Amino acid sequence: MSGTFVGMPAFPKAAHKAVHNATLRANLRHATHTIRAKRAKAVAEVSDWAELREAGKRIKDHTLRHLDRYLVRLEESVTAAGGVVHWAADAEEANRIVTALVKMTGESEVVKVKSMATQEIGLNEALEAAGIHAYETDLAELIVQLGKDRPSHILVPAIHRNRGEIRDIFVREMGEWGRPAPEGLTDSPAELAEAARLHLREKFLRAKVGISGANFMVAETGTLVVVESEGNGRMCLTLPETLISVVGIEKIVPSWRDLEVFLQTLPRSSTAERMNPYTSMWTGTTDGDGPQTFHLVLLDNGRTDTLADEVGRQALRCIRCSACLNVCPVYERAGGHAYGSVYPGPIGAILSPQLRGTASEIDASLPYASSLCGACYEVCPVAIDIPEVLVHLRERIAEGGRATRDGNTVVLKPAKGHAAERAAMRAARWAFSHPGALRTGQRLASRTRRFHPRTLPGPGRAWSETRDLPAVPAESFRDWWQRTRGGKDTTK
Repeated sequence: MSGTFVGMPAFPKAAHKAVHNATLRANLRHATHTIRAKRAKAVAEVSDWAELREAGKRIKDHTLRHLDRYLVRLEESVTAAGGVVHWAADAEEANRIVTALVKMTGESEVVKVKSMATQEIGLNEALEAAGIHAYETDLAELIVQLGKDRPSHILVPAIHRNRGEIRDIFVREMGEWGRPAPEGLTDSPAELAEAARLHLREKFLRAKVGISGANFMVAETGTLVVVESEGNGRMCLTLPETLISVVGIEKIVPSWRDLEVFLQTLPRSSTAERMNPYTSMWTGTTDGDGPQTFHLVLLDNGRTDTLADEVGRQALRCIRCSACLNVCPVYERAGGHAYGSVYPGPIGAILSPQLRGTASEIDASLPYASSLCGACYEVCPVAIDIPEVLVHLRERIAEGGRATRDGNTVVLKPAKGHAAERAAMRAARWAFSHPGALRTGQRLASRTRRFHPRTLPGPGRAWSETRDLPAVPAESFRDWWQRTRGGKDTTK
């Protein structure tokens, strides 16, 4: 497994293989349609959803504008509560810090709460290289780990697996990791959940070190928050003697009161619940209660560079609800693995190229992994305009230009393979800035419409093989307006 999946083929190649997997498409279609229908019902119950959405957007934007101030306050609050704060500029530094902290305890095993940040930096692989076994305790993450697989969804990492496949993984792999699957295990959800519970229970009771991420960090009090549905997270957060939390710097909110907004919008947008069954909050350490040693690793890993982009920075508002994945027609057909990142779907298409840059083939292709239909923006609980950022990143890839990498301003060269796109956009810009030429072209297109092909030649053939070219109208809008005076004169 690779935490960032760099080295995978570009999205079009990976997606081409995925869309021909009938089982995968059936699994995705069933799961995403079910989740989004439940979400729509849960959101409809809230009369002020639009106001909550706007409030979440404003809180996040305010925090990002003053991120330096709130991060310093968070460090002060966590330290005052008995925790230790570490700063990690990138994945390598974060992995080095966590590995050293685990080794200081003398332990060779850790239990983990589901965490996108630790997947992003490839922490499990780094720990394994140091002789430390990391056990995922979230049910879906356990399935992915046992299956030597990769997560394909933010909320449901094993969404690409059906019950029969999960049962086979448990029977085949559980014995290698600990307690084996029960004899005669079926694909009943209740039996699968019980098998996972029994397998994990011995890990919880034995582990001395827990590793987590966090959904939110409160600068005012130094409180960290994890929301979940299974209870495994609370076991990891309370039973071990040492707790290490790796959290992206954008997860901070200024005050306790700000949680009021997000604890309403996150569960409804993610699991379609009015509130999460388990909402765990901890502030530093307390004598005789919970972990006696707490370390917070604040992760940058490209976030400061993303913050420097006035358009792209809105991706840092993301609260990881996954609603955008469940409505995306591209994700539904291609699945999460095609994105080559732990952040799949629409949010991954704008977040990964900013965190990692666009030098690799997979990252340069991600902003094009969208139909720009806008469904992702409509469901986002913090109003991230994903189509706007996608177009912004496409321009950067095709045209090059200024960007921030590792805290420095650099000038990116146009990516290879976009010469035709650049030429087409420049031609369109010229035509739209010369009304006379545009008018002539429209009239010419209308008068020659009978000779237009039904499919495109050359490279365009791949596009038109599965789509009908739109018919050119017999009359342009401009000519219609002139002839009818905008519809007022209908006698002509």
